[in-house]
Amino acid sequence: MHLLLINLPINDMIGATAFFPQLISSILSQDRIISYPACFLQALLAHLYGTGSLLILTAMAFDRYIAICCPLRYNSIMSNSNVTKIIICLWLADYVMIAVLFLLLIRFNICRTVIVDMYCNNPSLMKLICEDTRINNYYGLFLTIFLQCGSLSAVIFTYCQILLTCLMNRQSDTKSKAIQTCASHLVVFIFLEFNAMFTLISHRFEQTSPFLRRAFGVSVMIFPPFLNPVVYGLKTKEIREKIFNLIFPKKVVPCLVISKMM
Repeated sequence: MHLLLINLPINDMIGATAFFPQLISSILSQDRIISYPACFLQALLAHLYGTGSLLILTAMAFDRYIAICCPLRYNSIMSNSNVTKIIICLWLADYVMIAVLFLLLIRFNICRTVIVDMYCNNPSLMKLICEDTRINNYYGLFLTIFLQCGSLSAVIFTYCQILLTCLMNRQSDTKSKAIQTCASHLVVFIFLEFNAMFTLISHRFEQTSPFLRRAFGVSVMIFPPFLNPVVYGLKTKEIREKIFNLIFPKKVVPCLVISKMM
């Protein structure tokens, strides 16, 4: 679990790097202009972050499924070598899918200069192009359906199995532990899935409120990097104990050695 968990802050740093430097620069300079290379890089990092979040949370759902539904086989299935392979595969899939998306985009010349969102992303960059972008639209639609439906289906399946296992188990402490283990992951996943899906779909419908689209798009970039450390940090016993000991260090009572009189 901890090997998978450490990928969340790494991915969150990618998202924070995509959004906050340009935001701070715009606030300090009172200038909303961004160069096309910087905009392209920001969009690339933003999509790597969004896709990585879905893949990591899906892998964490599988980890919880094995831990609760197959506890006796957990150490053999989720061994360090297998978890390392899962991590490598999800990052490789993330980079390959997004690389193809932006390689299809880089071949066009832009004819407009106004970004419709609060930050650069693939849909807003597509609206700067006056050429035929059907291939990009088809691939973007395929990628959206594949990621959203794939991750959502995997999480629904795993949590249905976890729910059945909890209902069949008569021990109340086992049920409470399972709920505590899964609740934090489920909250983060639902929040990310809902915001990302609305943001991506809203670009396909012109009648969608630009304010709502921007609000949901920004919330995807801002809230998960702040919420993930709090949610997972406070829910993980080892991390919680370390923080508590750091804030309230234990007082060491000096021990006196009494020498034995001969």
